[in-house]
Amino acid sequence: MRVLLIHSDFIEVIPKEKALKEADEKVEKIKEEEALVVFTAVEEGDGEEVLKDVENEVIELSKKLNVRRIVLYPYVHLTNTPSSPKKAKELLQKLEERLRKSFEVKRAAFGWYKAFNLKAKGHPLSELSRVFKGEQESISKSLKAEEKLKSKFFVFWKGELREVEEFLKEGKGSESLRKLISYETKKVRSYEKEPPHIKLMRELEWVDYEEGSDSGNFRFYPKGRMVKKLLERFITEMCIDYGAFEVETPLMYDFEHPALEKYLNRFPARQYIVLSDKKKFFLRFAACFGQFLMAKDSVITYKNLPLKLYELTRYSFRREQSGELAGLKRLRAFTMPDMHTIVKDEEMAKEEFKNQLRKSIEFLKAVDLLESCEVAFRAQKDFFEKNKEWYNELLEIVGKPILIEIFEERYAYFITKFEFNFIDFHGKASALSTVQIDVENSKTYGIDFIDEKGEKRKPLILHASFSGSIERVIYALLEKQAIRIAKGEKAILPSWLAPIQIRFIPLSPNHLEKTLEITKGLEKRRVRFDIDDREESLSKKVRRAQKEWIPYIVVIGDKESKESLSVDVRGEGRKNLSLEELIEEVENKNIVFEKLNMPSLISKRPVFRSRL
Repeated sequence: MRVLLIHSDFIEVIPKEKALKEADEKVEKIKEEEALVVFTAVEEGDGEEVLKDVENEVIELSKKLNVRRIVLYPYVHLTNTPSSPKKAKELLQKLEERLRKSFEVKRAAFGWYKAFNLKAKGHPLSELSRVFKGEQESISKSLKAEEKLKSKFFVFWKGELREVEEFLKEGKGSESLRKLISYETKKVRSYEKEPPHIKLMRELEWVDYEEGSDSGNFRFYPKGRMVKKLLERFITEMCIDYGAFEVETPLMYDFEHPALEKYLNRFPARQYIVLSDKKKFFLRFAACFGQFLMAKDSVITYKNLPLKLYELTRYSFRREQSGELAGLKRLRAFTMPDMHTIVKDEEMAKEEFKNQLRKSIEFLKAVDLLESCEVAFRAQKDFFEKNKEWYNELLEIVGKPILIEIFEERYAYFITKFEFNFIDFHGKASALSTVQIDVENSKTYGIDFIDEKGEKRKPLILHASFSGSIERVIYALLEKQAIRIAKGEKAILPSWLAPIQIRFIPLSPNHLEKTLEITKGLEKRRVRFDIDDREESLSKKVRRAQKEWIPYIVVIGDKESKESLSVDVRGEGRKNLSLEELIEEVENKNIVFEKLNMPSLISKRPVFRSRL
């Protein structure tokens, strides 16, 4: 279905005469002020599955425009491949029924020649076009295979597979594990209420929607960019220290490339399509394509293994349906730290898998999310049965019961994987850290290595992201703090991730010069500090610093000096420290460091979220 959306000041529709035998019998003139006009063309192959996507698009746009009136206008001229009039009329009537649940709706006459007058508002969102495809075109072979998959969930603990129902009846496991079990077995993915991280990311002036872009693409203000950059640097340094080769690969790939075409047909993703020189390309949804093509053209010997290729993909793209988008949890453009490890055989794969499980735990500890996560494994039955002892070793590393899905047959390229799932404010699970053992793509891409006998062999490949997408990590950080706030606790980020680590507040305007003198030279140290030099009351400045979750707040008055400062430490209370002691405390907590990316004087900064 093709849709043209016009935010109008005025629309008038005048039916003239019937054009089709399927035309409406009773028609009326339409005259509306300020409405969202939805021109629609139903195409060949469209079914009811497209209606939800159109409905979600209209709902999402109407919220941004603050519009409650909808005018549906059948407009076959939007397409060269129209459906039958009967089918088009049927779907438009059903779309009208859906929209009436939320809006005042009028539908222009179907099958009539019509005259219309329309005045568009002319702002950036007043004229938008969209194309919606049915499920038959968006679901890959891999997803279809997954739907038919015979699998069963168990709780794995102390070397035993326990039936999920039995485990729950005994009241065992944490509350978050029970939520993960419910999420995975009932598969209720949608949110009834807006996830709280969306409000927080905007209030903190970190991240916001970008109305000038496609849905699922966000703008990052300086503070949000700082958090994102710190996470990017930390995960990149972790992978390089682990022995990875950092590379960079293209954003788009040829649909007709034989290896890529096969991979696309197996992978459950929706692609953005780009046309160039009459060829069709897709925007990558992972770094697999570029890294696998790079490995294919490389000379790799057994001495190089395990070989790790790493890229921080800024960006990867998945065109999720409108109704699936949920703030920073699920986007259409995201930053994915993607590492692929080429190994010679199953034993090396298992050893690397175990090591990468530990690295994932290391990352989650550093960002203070480990205790908010539950672990899920997936495994092909034959592989699990053959490697029970190894799975027990993995269980000891995790140290608590895990959810495991055992599937009868392999439906994708991997034989086993793990995910650390963050459980958010509404009890929904989101995969962060993950590693998979791939037994298929070295053959698909023609990747070889030279073994000890000088012969070519096909390796196995591990797909790994110790963090998951950077945006989703930020979502998890904010959702965790929303849970704390709901319990009446203070929101506290790891100080190394705080955009501003220390805020200095002059007691009065007369103390600004003294504050500047005390902080002179601090920009050369590994701390991010600023000075609230605005002409506001002290109490207001302190409240604002607290609302920004700043770890260290220092008020500078007559008594303060470099040798003696009264420091309000978030979550710990007040400390008496010298300036050097304060700086050393902050520096010692830094896992990685980035310089402040804005002026240190707050009066020099604009308010980026002024329209809220």
